[in-house]
Amino acid sequence: MTEDPRLTVDDVPVATYVLDPDLDVRHGPRPYLHPVRTLAGTPVTDVLPADHVWHLGASLAVQDVDGTNLWGGRTYVRDTGYTWRDDHGRIVHTDWIDRTPDRLAHRLRWCDRGGGVLLTEERRLAATRVDGDPAAWRLDLDYTLTAPADRDVHLGSPATNGRPGGAGYGGFFWRAAPTGDAVTFTADAEGEETVNGSDAPWLAFGGTGPGGGAYTLVFTGLGEGDRWFVRTAMYPGVCVAFAFDSPATVPAGTHRTGRHRVTVVDGLIDRDRAAALAGRDR
Repeated sequence: MTEDPRLTVDDVPVATYVLDPDLDVRHGPRPYLHPVRTLAGTPVTDVLPADHVWHLGASLAVQDVDGTNLWGGRTYVRDTGYTWRDDHGRIVHTDWIDRTPDRLAHRLRWCDRGGGVLLTEERRLAATRVDGDPAAWRLDLDYTLTAPADRDVHLGSPATNGRPGGAGYGGFFWRAAPTGDAVTFTADAEGEETVNGSDAPWLAFGGTGPGGGAYTLVFTGLGEGDRWFVRTAMYPGVCVAFAFDSPATVPAGTHRTGRHRVTVVDGLIDRDRAAALAGRDR
């Protein structure tokens, strides 16, 4: 069995990329990053948590891709609610493009339950130090999703399928490490209720991880139509949501591209420092 690749920053291991997890298909098998750590070693991701077993570190997944659940768990059905259905697919690695200590690039297929290809993807991940800040490093995720030449592909969420309460999750999702003191804020808002569903240029999420190490994550990179999906009370997590309140479409033969950056910082930081770190993304 091939060892899962790791990303390093100046020879410091900061993330493991689990390429082919051996999981029940109901958990939405897909490549994911876990553990992700600060430079001081504090874990900032969680995997297979008891409350949502299908939350897998930091990963890319959507609950409704032309009727296939690639997120895992129950599917939200309009006028019925969450329902266990035989509709789970998987996202699978096909081949490498590049593989170095600080950069990974590969091709993937988003497949339905029968193995049919819904989307193809090229994905690149990179880990770099933040110049002038010894407590921070950044993760860049770039991807291109391509629809088949003969059909449009529709992306949905529980919200677009009728669930109320701002549950528009699905996209690039980060299940954060367990923390009882999670905080989240943007440049002009603070707290889950006001941050969830916003399209702020950046979002910060922080807490105290297992073992007592504090951390902050600064997210940037919303695409056109994307929104932040955030949870602090029920569980700690942040998602760049592709279909927060309306479905998204990848037209036949075309691409959906994205670039998201997460700056991983030791300690809890204030709004000014978060804005400065986010500003380095421009």
